[in-house]
Amino acid sequence: MTVRVRFAPSPTGYLHIGGARTALYNYLYAKATGGTFILRIEDTDLERSKSEYETLQIDDLKWLGIFHDEGPDKPGKFGPYRQSERLEIYMKYANLLIEQGKAYYDFCTEEELEAMKEKAAAEGRDPIYQGKWKDPAFHAEALQKIAAGEKPAIRFRAPKKAYTLNDKVKGSVTYPEGMVGDFVIVRSNGLPVYNYCCVVDDMLMEITHVIRGEDHLNNTVRQLMIYEALNSKIPEFAHVSLLIGHDRQKLSKRHGATSVNLYRNEHYLPEAMCNYLCLLGWSHPEERDIFNKEDLFKVFSLDRFSAHAAMYDLEKLKWVNGEHLKKMSTIDLITLIEKEPETEFFSKQSQDWKNACVELLKKYASFVTDFPKLVNELILNENPEMTDPLKEIMAWETTPKILSFIKEKVDSVESEFVTEAELNSWMESVKKDMGVKGKPLFMGVRAALTGHDHGPDLKFLIPLTPVTILRNRVHQLSK
Repeated sequence: MTVRVRFAPSPTGYLHIGGARTALYNYLYAKATGGTFILRIEDTDLERSKSEYETLQIDDLKWLGIFHDEGPDKPGKFGPYRQSERLEIYMKYANLLIEQGKAYYDFCTEEELEAMKEKAAAEGRDPIYQGKWKDPAFHAEALQKIAAGEKPAIRFRAPKKAYTLNDKVKGSVTYPEGMVGDFVIVRSNGLPVYNYCCVVDDMLMEITHVIRGEDHLNNTVRQLMIYEALNSKIPEFAHVSLLIGHDRQKLSKRHGATSVNLYRNEHYLPEAMCNYLCLLGWSHPEERDIFNKEDLFKVFSLDRFSAHAAMYDLEKLKWVNGEHLKKMSTIDLITLIEKEPETEFFSKQSQDWKNACVELLKKYASFVTDFPKLVNELILNENPEMTDPLKEIMAWETTPKILSFIKEKVDSVESEFVTEAELNSWMESVKKDMGVKGKPLFMGVRAALTGHDHGPDLKFLIPLTPVTILRNRVHQLSK
């Protein structure tokens, strides 16, 4: 069997994080099995669907490195791939269901339907449809109304039986008899509803596996009924866990950014986003936390999903982003850094300086945007803030002597940068000539040269700092 999976977003807004995770899982499963990944646009909500959102969602998927094999822009033999372009197909199968007595025309008004609900509630019953049109005796009357120009809905006749779904994530799920009454598959305006056109599309596009969010689990009983009515093979289902915030509620805007586009704008790396999203409900067979999605093509499977809700943790995402940043090549990082604002000083330095700077600072960075900030704070800052820890070091008996010595040495440097050898000789002089050792030596020299009580190794940091900056900084600390 050739695996065929799909991601079917509605173009009513930006690509949601949950949708991106669903797309990623489908993409990975297609890659792992040598299958086909289809992008289908569910745009039958004509009022809210916009072509610009479709474009933006596809663009966000491409940014994540998720590329479909078939879709609106990559047509295949199973198209069209927009539901708004498949309305005739849906009507064809709806008419077939009517002919077979598995669906019927319904002319009940909203008021009549509401009255049925209220009566059912008063009698302690589920709000099951009780309109007269479900009776085949009224079919002829329905045809007369249609001939007179009235527009009916088409309602599916729900079988009176239980259904069982063997889900790849949730296990065996049973839907008891009577859980669902007759339901609309085509509205009176001619537009099909989600559960119906979803099944028709999956059937005709030969979808073999449906990987989607747990929130679709309740929809599935209706879809099983329609598959059965159309004599269609039912695909394998995998309903992946919900994404929740720290309050254990379904992920929403109150938990932070929920669209992929916002994370793009906040300079997250696409590799990190895919890595983190994959871990939200799925585990690597080697229990690895950091990987590229290409690493998963040989190991991704449906038996590594967790049935438990996955907590969306922005701090964990930030950490994952930092780990991917550290794995990037120095050349690639330099290219990204130089695209950021306030990198004029960085861009003017030699390639050796840039290489050394990036290698030193990337262990302190979570985002590319951190590099200009780190350069300004650790290298270019001439007026260090006199923090309490720094005040304590400066108050030690040995520190003023060290500061005076360092000031003299920095003033005598004629080159643009201090070399590591020069720094080592200064440290040795403080140790031998002043008799300062251990913590007073290392922290005293650091305070004098950097204006900080902690930070990167001095032998790497000081050779990156222009002597003019060091000189101004040391003089400022000497005041």
